[in-house]
Amino acid sequence: MENSVGYEVEVFYDGDCPLCLREINMLRRKDSKGKIRFTNIADPSFHSLKVGKTYDELMQRIHGRLPDGTWIEGVEVFRRLYKAVGFGPLVAVTRLPIISQIMDLGYVLFARNRLRLTGRCNAGTCDIKSKPGMGE
Repeated sequence: MENSVGYEVEVFYDGDCPLCLREINMLRRKDSKGKIRFTNIADPSFHSLKVGKTYDELMQRIHGRLPDGTWIEGVEVFRRLYKAVGFGPLVAVTRLPIISQIMDLGYVLFARNRLRLTGRCNAGTCDIKSKPGMGE
């Protein structure tokens, strides 16, 4: 079945996160066929409510959206992104039961500590706060 929108997955990423940007930049380089739509939630022109999520929700963990409007989160987003750029065999391995559980746990731990790990905590707190102008 032909995809009329031209992409396989849209990724909503935090463009202020150095680790996230490193991953996104690698994916951009590998995405020669334009199968990924990249949406930077840190861009001042981005308004989360226009996509039906709050900024805080999008900051809690990585989100993706399929062309049919289905939302995906966490490790499943990475699986779709890697598959889109040709890493299908790697994706298949990540679906194996024990590996899948380890990856899910690892991602939850990373997402919970992402701001601290990237030096983005302010005044001793790492709480996610909505940015002014984010449409909320």
